[in-house]
Amino acid sequence: MIAHHVLFWLKADITEEQKAAFRASLQTLEDIEVVKTFHIGTPAPIERAVVDTTYTFSLILIFEDLAAHDVYQVHPLHKAFLDEFKQYFENVIIYDAH
Repeated sequence: MIAHHVLFWLKADITEEQKAAFRASLQTLEDIEVVKTFHIGTPAPIERAVVDTTYTFSLILIFEDLAAHDVYQVHPLHKAFLDEFKQYFENVIIYDAH
């Protein structure tokens, strides 16, 4: 199993409509056949020194194995998402774990 956790910090000048379009496009990634588990989130209202709530969106994908992860990376839906929305990112951090 591979857990792919992506944290997105969107640029400060992104509108609410652009955020909604970004989230809708993230949702399309669930349709990629190798995705076993899918979750989009925003920071939970938890105030602890060790909890980072500065990101805009969190995306968690679970894959069966590294081969499935690799299929996802080159999938047309993933590439379309990146092509359309990468200019919205201020920062992105990815944590992959097995």
